[in-house]
Amino acid sequence: MKICAPFAGIVRYKVAIGEIVATGQELASVEAVKLEAPVCAPGPGKVTALTKTDFADVLGGDELLVLEEA
Repeated sequence: MKICAPFAGIVRYKVAIGEIVATGQELASVEAVKLEAPVCAPGPGKVTALTKTDFADVLGGDELLVLEEA
């Protein structure tokens, strides 16, 4: 499952590749002009890819990471 940015800003990851995550766990956050939004796991799984680098600029809808069933 591809996890995408909710809006344009700077991404900061809270997980690493290979990490097992639970439903609702914060995977990353996107910050733009004093607004910060958590990007949470919609279900349990394993992080298999981070598609951007930490502190990279992203646009709304950009893929941030890939989460697969654990």
